[in-house]
Amino acid sequence: MRLNRTFSAGLLAAVCLAYPLTSASAAPDEKAVAAQFAKTGEAKFGDALAAAKDLDAAVNAFLATPTDENLKAARAAWIKARVPYLRSEVYRFGNPVVDDWEGRVNAWPLDEGLIDYVDDSYGSESDENALFTANVIANKTIKIDGKDVDASEITPELLATKLHNAGGVDANVATGYHAIEFLLWGQDLNGTGPGAGNRPATDYDLKNCTGGNCDRRAAYLKAASALLVSDLQEMTDKFKPGGEAAKLYEDGQKGIAAILTGMGSLSYGELAGERMKLGVLLHDPEEEQDCFSDNTFNSHLNDALGIQEAYLGVYNRADGTKVEGPSLSELVASKDKALDEEMKAKLEKTVAAMQAIAKAAENGEAYDQQIAEGNTEGNARVQAAIDDLVDQSKTVERIIAKLGLSGIKLEGSDSLDNPEAVAK
Repeated sequence: MRLNRTFSAGLLAAVCLAYPLTSASAAPDEKAVAAQFAKTGEAKFGDALAAAKDLDAAVNAFLATPTDENLKAARAAWIKARVPYLRSEVYRFGNPVVDDWEGRVNAWPLDEGLIDYVDDSYGSESDENALFTANVIANKTIKIDGKDVDASEITPELLATKLHNAGGVDANVATGYHAIEFLLWGQDLNGTGPGAGNRPATDYDLKNCTGGNCDRRAAYLKAASALLVSDLQEMTDKFKPGGEAAKLYEDGQKGIAAILTGMGSLSYGELAGERMKLGVLLHDPEEEQDCFSDNTFNSHLNDALGIQEAYLGVYNRADGTKVEGPSLSELVASKDKALDEEMKAKLEKTVAAMQAIAKAAENGEAYDQQIAEGNTEGNARVQAAIDDLVDQSKTVERIIAKLGLSGIKLEGSDSLDNPEAVAK
């Protein structure tokens, strides 16, 4: 699996370096920039949908013939499917349509005991979550909010309407990429040591079943994979011209505000804070986003690339075609060339810091090892990327002021704003 991850990260680095950092074209107006951002969103969600369909095909092939080789192929398809989705996350914070939907496909962390068997070290109960070890795969009836729920047939509808966020608990994540990740890899029981999850293919082998309930586990994985495809189809459709998500960008100023909100909030509160700084503060592998697969380094890199793409107005599609047009960079340069150069330089610096994390992971030091207590060099490497993300968010704020935009509030994070409280 490491070879697959190495290839993808190397390819992403090449793609990043291919992006133009300057433009000689005439300054675009706000409406043209916003329209281009919407067009790029349709392409990104379209690529995420296509990759999810490939993942679904790999999952179905694995379930039909549950061999180690087919499990490896399904895992590789999951890793590949993450790439275009993470590039789209910059659309989330500035667009309520995307933000309201995001929890269905990328919610984390999750209490995996809701879904399947877990190791004894996981624990047996939680004061915060009555469904901490509900294990719907092993139980055809589960109790939610004091009422029995029929789970005899595991379907996409059951996952989406009954189990996801059941009992009003965010950690009850029953759908999306990370539920599928857990079902493909299983728990990572290595702490901050080497190794990812190691679920055996026989957990899905009806003739040589391990873990019990192989038929229901297969039904869950099949349902979760099909649901991911339908959820991504929904968002791709909403980004088509005139679609609910695309309408925001029909107004130039609102569209520009949405782009900058997405860039700044993903840079600061979400990526630098919740996804990275919290893990460094606590040295906790449970605080890494792709914690079952040890793919976190790729997810963080793709988020950073997505932010850069949002500013430059360029996206290289999976089929090799390029989506490019009027950019926020050109608009800012028309107002303040030095500020534009500053933003581009900081974005490039952040991507380079993320690539350093990825290179270490490709060389055998996974992200959870890099944030481990006592790993001075690894902690510093991750902290450098955090610092760069925070720094670029400050330039985003300067651009907001330069463009005369008001009412924009970037996402915050206790991990950055009140770290002492988090550490306690």
